[in-house]
This record gives sequence, C-alpha cells and structure tokens, in this order.
Amino acid sequence: MKLYTGNLSPYSAKVRMQIYAMGIQDELSFDLPVQFMMGKMYEISPIGRIPVLEVDEGLIPESEVISEYLDERFPGKALTGASLKDRADVRVISRIADIYLMNNIFMSLSQANPETRVQAVLDLLIGQVKRGIGALEKHIGDGEFAVGNSLTRADCTLVPALWMCSSTVPRLGFDSPILDGSRVSAYWNKIQGNEFAAKILDEMNKGMQARLDGTERKMAEEAIARARARPSE
Repeated sequence: MKLYTGNLSPYSAKVRMQIYAMGIQDELSFDLPVQFMMGKMYEISPIGRIPVLEVDEGLIPESEVISEYLDERFPGKALTGASLKDRADVRVISRIADIYLMNNIFMSLSQANPETRVQAVLDLLIGQVKRGIGALEKHIGDGEFAVGNSLTRADCTLVPALWMCSSTVPRLGFDSPILDGSRVSAYWNKIQGNEFAAKILDEMNKGMQARLDGTERKMAEEAIARARARPSE
C-alpha cells in the first residue's frame, strides 16, 4: 500500500498517526506526488486532495474513509474503541474535529490576506470553529485520551485539529479557541506527551517551518522541474 501524504496536511497527519499507533507502517510507503505540487492532484484522484491510499484494487480518497479501511483491514489492531458506546463517541469526536475544526480553519485560510479578506466571512468561519470546540468540550473524556482508556481514532483526528487551532487560528488574528481551564485544554496538554501524537506534531511543525522559510516551495519547484525534464531524458 502507498499513502499519498504531506507533513502539513492535517487530514494526512491523522491517518499517519493512526498508522503509527497501529504499528503498521511497514505495510505502507509514504509519497507526495509531483502532481500535488503542481496543483494537479486530480490526475491521481478525482477529489484532488491528499491523503489518498493506493491499494492493489485501486485508490481510496478521504481521510475518514482511509481510517475506516485500515481498521477493517487490520481488525486486531483497530483503534475503534472498546465498547459500542465508545465506538460511537470515537466517530462523533472525529466528525467534530473534521467538520467543525479542520474544515472551517481550512476555509479561513482563503481570508488570510488582510488586504483582501472579508472580515464577516472570517468571523463566521472562526465562529464555527469555536462552536466545534464547545461541542467537543461536552463530548471529550477527562482522562488521558479522548475516549476511554486507550488511544483511538478520535485522538488521531483531534491531534492535528487542535494543532491547527493553536498554530493556525492565531495567524488569522484570533486567540486560540482552546481555552485555559477547559476539558479540551487539559486533554491537549496531556495528549502532546503521547509518543504517536508527539511524532505527528513534530512532522507538522517541520512542515510549517518548511513553508515559512521557503523550503517547501523550493522543493516543489525542483520536483516540478525534474518531472518536466523526464520525458526528454
């Protein structure tokens, strides 16, 4: 299997964290195709976004679908929760992280430029992020993990989502929606010490630094140049 993924993509990060936690990294390889850097990821997958999982039978897009596939392919290592209610809670928290947190923050990035932004649009999107944090506050557990007593897919989705809340939202001119003294804040402080969470956060921070210092752009330009030169070699 091959996972098309990138360090700074939170949706890719959630799948990678699941892979690390399940201990199945030897079953896969990671790749970021040049088509993604050229804005032509649709040539690989019609959705045109990462992550995409390539298996013998074809391609599987969408992070949540990939996560479910991995749990079903390796049922003995699945991160679905211990009980029927736990499994429902895992799905609820994953949806909150995907839809209310990551998706709205992603859309907010279109308003990152202060000279062209529509403040009302940005306020609406960040308002939805805060709504998601409020819902998460009611659903998240008060232990080390988001659900139950062991790491689940809920944690794998929450870690990159909360990283975006703490690292990306302030760059848009808002305070982090993770409020001191809250259950979400307590969870965020604890989960960062988990070995798999720490690995993903390190990868995302490296991805952010590469973008900020221009390394990401330079690498993309070099990859594109190699791809364009290949037919004449």
